[in-house]
Amino acid sequence: MRGFRHWRWHLDEVFVKINGETHYLWRAVDHEGEILESYVTKTRDKASALAFMKKALKRHGTPEAITTDGLKSYGAALRDLGIAQKQTIARHANNRVENSHLPFRRRERAMLRFRLT
Repeated sequence: MRGFRHWRWHLDEVFVKINGETHYLWRAVDHEGEILESYVTKTRDKASALAFMKKALKRHGTPEAITTDGLKSYGAALRDLGIAQKQTIARHANNRVENSHLPFRRRERAMLRFRLT
């Protein structure tokens, strides 16, 4: 997969509960909707975004464009990596990755029914 520089990535994070604690699931999705990387952290800051992006870039190479939401951690991490010019932020441009969270949310909702009392 390393040679595909024409790819557009969509990055996003979602809140998930693991053992009653809130964590953040970071996801990278390509232009076709395939999940490239997933990463779970306890914080949602620049260091977490940087670790996630380094992992994704090391495995999949550098994309042509990276679409994110308005979270400032993405911009700070991309500046540190030297690829801030590839970032695009638009109102509905990141819907591709937002829709990739839906199956995960469905599984999470189903698991709420199996609580021990």
